[in-house]
Amino acid sequence: MARKQTGTNLIVILILAFLGLNFVYPKYLNQGIDYFNNFEFSVLNYQLNLPHFPEVSFKLGLDLQGGSHLVYEADLSKIEQEEESEAMQGLRDVIERRVNLFGVGEPMVRIQEQVGHKRLVVELPGVKNTEEAINAIGKTPYLEFKEERSEQEINEILARYEESGDDIPEDTYFKSTKLTGKYLKKAEIGFNQTTFEPEVLLEFNEQGKDIFKELTSLNVGKRLAIYIDESLISAPMVKEAIPDGKARITGRFTIDEAKLLVRNLNAGALPVPITLISQKTVGPVLGKISLEKSLKAGMIGFLMVIMFMIGFYRGPGILASLALMIYAGIVLSLFKLIPVTLTLAGIGGVILSVGMAVDANVLIFERMKEERKAGKSFQRMIEIGFSRAWPSIRDSNLTTLIVALIMFFFGTSFIKGFALTLSLGILVSMFSAIFITRTFLRSFIGTRLEKVKFLWN
Repeated sequence: MARKQTGTNLIVILILAFLGLNFVYPKYLNQGIDYFNNFEFSVLNYQLNLPHFPEVSFKLGLDLQGGSHLVYEADLSKIEQEEESEAMQGLRDVIERRVNLFGVGEPMVRIQEQVGHKRLVVELPGVKNTEEAINAIGKTPYLEFKEERSEQEINEILARYEESGDDIPEDTYFKSTKLTGKYLKKAEIGFNQTTFEPEVLLEFNEQGKDIFKELTSLNVGKRLAIYIDESLISAPMVKEAIPDGKARITGRFTIDEAKLLVRNLNAGALPVPITLISQKTVGPVLGKISLEKSLKAGMIGFLMVIMFMIGFYRGPGILASLALMIYAGIVLSLFKLIPVTLTLAGIGGVILSVGMAVDANVLIFERMKEERKAGKSFQRMIEIGFSRAWPSIRDSNLTTLIVALIMFFFGTSFIKGFALTLSLGILVSMFSAIFITRTFLRSFIGTRLEKVKFLWN
């Protein structure tokens, strides 16, 4: 039964190794697939059509890819303290949308809190000239309500630009009104008392109440569109005139959709100016050099660890080295799948986690040596070695993992990148040492190699 379980575990490990290593570097596998796809089986008159293994690129951070790093200071002097967090979240959403308009593939916009300051950090990987983006980002989000055009107006606009052949520069279906974000007192989430579905509640100030009453009176049965930075975020239907300045937006929202709409509405309504206080450009050449040096350092360290393990522990060291290669494939695959934005700090976390993986194997092998000297059989040496090393491995990795989680939740961007890669590395390293290495060792139980003392002493 034990042999059967070990065989099953080996198959699982081999499948994981195959998938992980080829997901990280699928080039040669896809070349082999192309070869077989181009090979025609003349006897059967049949040609294979095997799919390629997915090619997913690593997501590189600013310091490895190059680009621009901008820091903005938010002026929250006119915002109530309890509304500051919501205002910053809304600003981040709007600025993220603005940045994407400039074709930035993987922008990162995050909030950075320091004593007495709330800042927005905007990273634009691959962007060389950021002047236009800086000008757009620097504006306070603009919220406005637009009313639906009549069918006659829509047809006139379409006809006018059809004759000229130019692109349509104006909104074809909605037109601006006097109602803007400065008249919106607040937006919040509510729940329908009958259906219990989430809805968005709006409340306007005294001036906005009169404008809103006039708008809703003139547009019963029509849509009243809500725009932020000229982007449509909602277009609810006006069912009746609303005289008290309080409205409900319904529409089968999920709670997350309602929260996002509330956040965007409040962001457009709140006067939160932001000022550019820092701008840094990282050249792609510098990023490429950093990446090459990091990979070189990682490979040298990895090879030195393997040489040490094999030279010092012989047979178990060879098996641990194989487990370490599979570990590397699994970790790098996770970085692509999640995806994790790799920075220099993140690569540092990966390299440190390799050390953690080796440390677990060292503890296990030293315990196995003690049991071997005590005259235990090969099978007992393995089982007792792992069981006695496990408490030390668990406690040391758990304490490191707790520190990494604290750094992730309370640190800044580079610290978070280091903490995330370290945490993933620790979890996979424990799996590698306890499951993969153990399975490899168990597969030698009852074989001729078990009796070769040089390999195991």
